[in-house]
Formats: sequence, C-alpha cells, structure tokens
Amino acid sequence: QVQLEESGGGLVQTGGSLRLSCAASGRTFSSYAVGWFRQAPGKEREFVAGISRNGGSTRYADSVKGRFTISRANARNTVYLQMNSLKPEDTAVYYCAATQRGLGLVRSEYDYWGQGTQVTVSS
Repeated sequence: QVQLEESGGGLVQTGGSLRLSCAASGRTFSSYAVGWFRQAPGKEREFVAGISRNGGSTRYADSVKGRFTISRANARNTVYLQMNSLKPEDTAVYYCAATQRGLGLVRSEYDYWGQGTQVTVSS
C-alpha cells in the first residue's frame, strides 16, 4: 500500500504559478505510476496529468498541455505538478493518485488517493 499527501495549493492570480507536491509513504514508490486529477464544484473529477513509474513517460489533458508539467523524484518519494499561466478555470481541488497498473488516464485505474489540495485562481 501507499499513502499520499498533497501540498502546495493556494490562491493565485490569473497568469500566476503554483507547484503542487504529492508525498508518498512506503519504500516501493517507484513501482507506482502517479496521476494528478482535479475536481471543480459540481463537476466530475478529471484527469490532469500522469507520469510513469520511472518518469520516462508523461501524459496531459489537452486543457493543460504547455502550461503544466509533471515530474517525480523517486528518491524523495515525491511527484510534482508545476502549474504555470494559471486560469480561473483551473480552480479546483487537486488530487494525486497512484496505481501499480501503469500510467492511466481515468479515475478507475487508480487505487490510492490523497485528500486533495485546493487551488483557486482569481480573475
């Protein structure tokens, strides 16, 4: 099993940047692919970005391509989401999730979830 904890959320103006962190417990973190999802009020939780076990493969939602970057530091048991050029529509609770089944794009492919961190982008 792995436990996940997100941090780094907050309030930022349009065009600003934030870096989210997902810290994992356990000694086998490198055996998990990790994804970032987000959920805005009244909307479904959606895939934002994902990274493979060794960091060699990444995937992004079209809405964040070119603005967000996912990376990982397995030695630190941490995955990051660098978010630049933030827009009000990026406002949501952001969750990280982990799976041993390989990099996935949908919520059902992930088995472990953090509690989420709020990101609010003001216009």
